[in-house]
Amino acid sequence: MIRVTLLGCGGSGGVPQLGGPDGRGNWGACDPAEPRNRRTRTSALVECNGRRLLIDAGPDLRQQLLTAGVGSVDAVAFTHAHADHVMGLDELRIVNRNLGAALDAFGTYVTLSTLKTRFDYAFHPPPAQGFFRPSLAPRPVAPGEVVEMGGIRVKVLRQDHKVMETLGFRIGRFAYSTDLVALPEESFAALEGLDTWVVGCFQRAPHPVHADVALVAAWTERLRPRRTVLTHMGLDMDWAWLRANLPRGIEPAHDGMVLEVPAD
Repeated sequence: MIRVTLLGCGGSGGVPQLGGPDGRGNWGACDPAEPRNRRTRTSALVECNGRRLLIDAGPDLRQQLLTAGVGSVDAVAFTHAHADHVMGLDELRIVNRNLGAALDAFGTYVTLSTLKTRFDYAFHPPPAQGFFRPSLAPRPVAPGEVVEMGGIRVKVLRQDHKVMETLGFRIGRFAYSTDLVALPEESFAALEGLDTWVVGCFQRAPHPVHADVALVAAWTERLRPRRTVLTHMGLDMDWAWLRANLPRGIEPAHDGMVLEVPAD
């Protein structure tokens, strides 16, 4: 069994965003009385065969891992280098301490090079004593490859975010695809036969760099997974409205949502 915890499912500004009439948050169309509308930045934890793979390390990572009761992971995989997916990288210092070793970090060559520029200290050799800074071992990957990430076998997928390519990940009959607005044919082929697909869906109306509700519905109709779960959701993606209006088989995520997927 593959266990997936959706640590966060919000867009780059989270929900609520900073601001609002009283300065306590802009909720947009989301009902502030519904706790499942409160969203931290998008990330996920995949557990399989006693191993843990963290997908992305956004600015809310510390609280996300505390809430999930997770103090250590076996590897981290980055979908891309946008700030809402990487700015919690420094929190991995304590993960290093708990693990007692450097942490394998997977991503494209471009993503890892960007991270080395922003967080150069995290890519130095591990310190001789203790972990007073994060310690990552870069592991470049490319779309189409099948890679062992922290002991979990992962198929790497190409995605189009318009401003850059991002990576999707397939693990058994589960797949995770955030920050995309199009998929090449080879990625559609790699997504055939899914049980559960977590996919980014930022808003109801079309968006230049993110998938919208109608687009995800069309992809789901083509791929026909048993279950499609929306993540990376913005201010007009009210949880109750989505539950009432999405096609059968498609549902919104919420922070802390746990999915159990057959391994094969």
